[in-house]
Parts: sequence; structure tokens; C-alpha cells
Amino acid sequence: MHHQKVDGSGSEFDFRPEGVGSLDLGLLRTFLAVHRARSLTTAARMLGISQPTVSAQMQTLERQLGRQLFERLPRGVAPTTVADALAGEIAAPLDALAAVADRRRPGVEVPAEPVHVGGPAEMLAVRALPALAPLTAQGVLLRVTAGLADELLDGLQAGRFDLVLSALRPRGRSLAAVPLMDEEFVLVSAPAWAQQIGPLSCQDPGPLHDVPLIAYAEDLPILCRYWRHVFRARLSARPAVVVPDLRGVLASVTAGAGVTVLPRYLCEDELASGALVELVSVEDPPINTGFLVERAGALPRPPVAAVRECLVRAAESW
Repeated sequence: MHHQKVDGSGSEFDFRPEGVGSLDLGLLRTFLAVHRARSLTTAARMLGISQPTVSAQMQTLERQLGRQLFERLPRGVAPTTVADALAGEIAAPLDALAAVADRRRPGVEVPAEPVHVGGPAEMLAVRALPALAPLTAQGVLLRVTAGLADELLDGLQAGRFDLVLSALRPRGRSLAAVPLMDEEFVLVSAPAWAQQIGPLSCQDPGPLHDVPLIAYAEDLPILCRYWRHVFRARLSARPAVVVPDLRGVLASVTAGAGVTVLPRYLCEDELASGALVELVSVEDPPINTGFLVERAGALPRPPVAAVRECLVRAAESW
């Protein structure tokens, strides 16, 4: 395939002649240095290679393109219109690559790296992100990913994340976890359903038999756990609505779709306002502990430490 470029005069240049594969990035980097310096010798000094090497590389690139790139002058070189068009195409991406490659060189100013945080969508939205908001004024960059615990912990171990909020405590010594908060689960519905269900006790879930269940997943993981813990019974039902985000479950139940089990922190405003009703009072409710997890022995970065400390401090009031 030919990739055409047009210069200011309307001439078209084909930078990928038939029979030529991908152009070598090293040749393009050398070409750009020569184009900017207008000198083979100066470009060689900038790149830390010999002038004959620069000359040979430009000859190779010209041969691959089938085009003359530079006119040799008594002092230096003059780019052709082909060279100007090629430089315009490659300058920005090569400069971006060079900036990334130079980050570890001594004396090079390194752009701030974001802190990559993962966790359940609901906990991130309701708890973590509001707590972390003040850090942006301090220059901390955040990149946040919502997902399931197993996937996020695998990503943490692989280096894709700096910190993960997890409802699972990781095994092994490669990940270090500290308890962050306890989630108390409550059985809730809108007032109309609560009135229809009537009084409910921990000894008899029978009144809930024909009530639509709103769930986070098809296999009702949170509901099943509540049934085992509170009613000492096995739940066997098909959910009426499945929403893989507890905020969506909350919205559906508040609108009157049916009954569900939610973390209390997620629905405490609705319970306080009367938009939702807690269907049964439980002395020993199901509890789930959330952990803040990081790689054990990871090199400390001040922004990561700031995020960790902010979350731990905020969790004291959660």
C-alpha cells in the first residue's frame, strides 16, 4: 500500500514504495536529526555516532524510499521537499518516543507519573474518589480502573496498578494488604414492597419467596451470602434484574423494582430519607472487610504514599 503525502506545492510523495517493508526507526531518527541540524556532522555529534555512519544511514534511507532527501552543499546539506514532507510526518511521534526513552537519563526532568488505582466501581465512586479529590491540587495525577478483585489483584502483581481496593485479601507474600473498612450488608426495598412483604424475621424468609430480586450478578453472590448468614437457608431463585454495578442495583430498588442486599454505606442516605426500608433487623449482620493492597517491597513513590495515606486516613471515618 502507498502512503501519500502532499507538500505545499501539491506534489505527492510516496514514503512506502512497493517492495519496501517498514522503515527502520533508527534511520528515521537519524534523518530527523540531519533535517533539523542541516549538517551530517552536527547530527552525528547530537546522536553520539560517527559522521560516516550518519552518511551511510541517509544513503540507505534514500535508497529504500527511492527519493533524494538532501542536497549536499559545500557546508552542510539542504533538505528537499520530500525531506520536508517526511519530517513533518514523523517529527511529533519520534519526539514523543524520545521523551519516554529519556526519562531515566540523569539530569532529564521526568514528567510526573500518575498513580494507578483499581477497585470496585461503587467503592471508588462513593468512598475513594471523594477522599482523594484534595490531592489533585497538590499535583497528584490519578488513573482509576474499576473491576473485579481477582483481575485487579493480578494487574497489581503484574505492575499495572500501584494500589488496589479489594474485597478479597490476597494470598502469598508478593502483595501486602491492610484492612481499610468493614462493609455491613442490609436487606432493603422501597416502602411499597416493604408494606406488601409485611413483618420479616431472621427465622423465616418465606414472605420473600415471590418478591423480585435485584442482583449484582446472575448467581446472586451477595444475596446468597445474606440468606446463609441471616436466614440459615439456601437461596435458589432467578434474579428479576441483574446490574453489574451496585449503584445501578440501588437505583433499581429505590425505584421499586424489588428487593436486594447492599452495603450500608452505599444506601445510608436512602435509608435515612425513607426512600428505602431495611426489611429485617439483624444483630449480627454479614460483614465484608475491604483491603488496601500494594506490591510488597515496591519502590516508594511520594504520590503513591500520598494516595495510600489519604485513603487510610479517610477510612477512619468510614
